[in-house]
Amino acid sequence: MEIETQTVGFQFNARYYKLGEIHSDTKEVWWVLHGYGQLAQYFIQKFKPLNEKGICVIAPEGLSRFYLQGNQGRVGATWMTQENRLMDIENYITYLNFIHKKEIGQRHVKTTLLGFSQGAATLMRWAMNNQVQFDRLILWAGLFPPDIDFTKGAELLKGKEVIEVLGKQDEFITADRIQEMMKLNRQLNIDPVILEFDGKHELKEEVLLKIVEG
Repeated sequence: MEIETQTVGFQFNARYYKLGEIHSDTKEVWWVLHGYGQLAQYFIQKFKPLNEKGICVIAPEGLSRFYLQGNQGRVGATWMTQENRLMDIENYITYLNFIHKKEIGQRHVKTTLLGFSQGAATLMRWAMNNQVQFDRLILWAGLFPPDIDFTKGAELLKGKEVIEVLGKQDEFITADRIQEMMKLNRQLNIDPVILEFDGKHELKEEVLLKIVEG
């Protein structure tokens, strides 16, 4: 008898983090998605200077967690792996939509989406699900996913502000990766603002503030 793969749907509880509240005086909402092996509770700390400027920051977290080394010690999270990746994508899109419904609902508020590293592809896949309205999209040390519908993606990004941020000493952003980034930009018919800074695979407060202050 052959082994058959089965799936089951069930209620799943997951956490996320937030800086500030959304009310009539809220200037803007930033959704920030962490990279591979990070945790949202630490990732969101980098955005405290934005909250001081009246921006509410929402930091969801990858649904799978693991020990970064061996079987104890520091823990990180991931949005997906190559194993059963399509179900992982479906699950995190559902999770992000539920947070959006809870926090935003029918409100109309200026919205920025930021994805760092692995969070960049996660962010774009969520945006293409058409459940989140946004004004600006920031890919930081990450690329658009190469398997998206580029026609749909180009339509989604039309008229949006798109920013790509790169650290000059980022060991993961090689010349080949930059060429791939440029190719994906052309496929999406976009001409993003590209910001480079002196640093590695990391967020920089001064760059975040530069974006906010225009």
